[in-house]
Amino acid sequence: MTRAAECVIEWKAIPFQQGKHTSMHLHLVTIHAFRSAQAVPLAAACLKASLDAHAGRTAPPEVTCAEFFSGDSLEEAADAILAAGADMVGFCLYVWNRSACVSLAERLRKESPGLTLFAGGPEATADPDGVLAESRFDFLVLGEGEVTLPEAADRLAVGASLQGLAGIAMRGDENFRRRRAPVAELSGLPSPYLSGLLDEHIPGGVLWQLSRGCPFGCEFCFDGMGGRSVRHQPLERLERELDYLVARGATQVVALDSTFNLDGKRATTLLRMIRRKAPEVHFHFEVRAELLDLEQAQLFAQVKCSLQIGLQSADQEVARAAGRSQDNGVFIDKIGLLNREGVVFGLDLIYGLPADSLRRFRKTLDFALSLYPNSLAIFPLAVLPGTKLAARARELGLKHRPGPPYTLLESPSFSSADMAEAKRLTSASDIFYSRGKAVAWFNGITAALGMTPSGFLQGFADWLTETGNGNIAETDLRDEEIWQLQRQCLSHLFKKRKAGRLLAAALDFVDYHYLYAAALMAPAPSRLSRRSAGRSDLLQRPLALAASARLAVFSYEIIDLLEWGEPDLPLICSTLQPVGSYAVIYPGSGRVATESLAEPYYRLLENLDGKTPAYRIADRLSLPREDALEFLRFAAGEGIVVSG
Repeated sequence: MTRAAECVIEWKAIPFQQGKHTSMHLHLVTIHAFRSAQAVPLAAACLKASLDAHAGRTAPPEVTCAEFFSGDSLEEAADAILAAGADMVGFCLYVWNRSACVSLAERLRKESPGLTLFAGGPEATADPDGVLAESRFDFLVLGEGEVTLPEAADRLAVGASLQGLAGIAMRGDENFRRRRAPVAELSGLPSPYLSGLLDEHIPGGVLWQLSRGCPFGCEFCFDGMGGRSVRHQPLERLERELDYLVARGATQVVALDSTFNLDGKRATTLLRMIRRKAPEVHFHFEVRAELLDLEQAQLFAQVKCSLQIGLQSADQEVARAAGRSQDNGVFIDKIGLLNREGVVFGLDLIYGLPADSLRRFRKTLDFALSLYPNSLAIFPLAVLPGTKLAARARELGLKHRPGPPYTLLESPSFSSADMAEAKRLTSASDIFYSRGKAVAWFNGITAALGMTPSGFLQGFADWLTETGNGNIAETDLRDEEIWQLQRQCLSHLFKKRKAGRLLAAALDFVDYHYLYAAALMAPAPSRLSRRSAGRSDLLQRPLALAASARLAVFSYEIIDLLEWGEPDLPLICSTLQPVGSYAVIYPGSGRVATESLAEPYYRLLENLDGKTPAYRIADRLSLPREDALEFLRFAAGEGIVVSG
């Protein structure tokens, strides 16, 4: 195990003695699902900030924090936690870490019987009976902990019982289900950002809490923890926090707001603020499609961002059964605003909801993919504790895993075999469409094959099985490997469906968009100014192709293909001749550029090795030195070539 970020948040220790008016040492443990920009100990930071600001004790507690990741050694984690020397250890329980936290608490109890162990978070709040029954936790914090935990610490500091304290669950306490009312005014809680508690995380990516709660009553969701109120952080505080994040080098910000555009005026105000103050920071928002308007779409297009939109199901009966309303016509119109403005967005889908079936899920896939999302996030239904769906699971005939991740096994309309087939389709979509960055050409190519989107994904899944790759996961593959799988499968399907004459054009689109995405993600190299390039005798230098530049050979003239937009392969192949073309694709000046090249210049770039003076390569290719010099000056100014 990597001793991941132990004691990321540290404060000075004061020994805790039960029953005396002295400070105690709380150690807050976070187990993240995986390393990402969202692996931020926000809950721990919020609790620390509130414990610091609480005025109920004679001395504030010491609060330390340790972070681990799913899959880390629990034995080593327990050793690290015990080494902190805390009096109390707390865990934030989520679906992905509940089992690990319970096991870790068991180890800690055996090693240190006098240690006070507690937990909070969504799992503790939704299923206090279950968590207490299976664990060695002394108490649970239900709901928001910023008020409850300081009050609990006050009592423990003087040896008082926690029984009867709102927001605390304990064995033997008749009132342990008493959840404290949510904090009415979030402005009254100290900011974990302005308190400096997340500074180490900010450059790599940070969660930014804009609001709490959700007004919608989706029966499968516990996001609002059973309530339907929404509490917003004041705009004045958010402006200070945004300034703070930018000043400390934030690059990625995930906005924690179940529906960012719930209040359209507030959303546009925040987007203008972001456009003005954080133009280079990438933001991720969750939005509701039906609440979008043109002004929002235009503002989203003017900031660096991606959106996630919960479609879940395009079937109106399935949506109603899950407590949602779904007007597909409105959804199409609103998504059209994003597409016209060039906004990057993904769609969330859930299969296995009440009344859902494999046939209906396929239709939802077809609907979703027809809208040109940049990605799909597809999940099997999870019957989460605390949700309306969990309360009605037996009535609805939903058979699901009793513990995390609570996945549906089967229902009256979705058999276990159909669930397995939906999982195969999900994996095919993850690999071919989302990771394969197929949005620009997917619908055109499936239309040329005479296949529905879901039918095509089924064909890809079947092909993977036939080639011995049926169990491969998206996470097992590198981008280049996915690109090659796309090419191989398309070659198979075009020949199988007797559309071989269209294959070359199809592969041109696939190749171009893979290389475009690779160039987009590559860091742009330092480039010579045009003035410096114009003065330099680059022929005498050993040059190399920049790592961010991509060379490509196409069957058709690539510039002609790009003018078509979405590929209409039959029309393209009846209009254009496969004359071939050579190109370099590279990042430059905030965009990805594509230059179609005469073959001699392509070969020149191809042969630059960073060791041989450029004139020798030009001579070997019989390329006039004057022409080669002019081209290399252009290429150096664009960042296509660099000095070896």
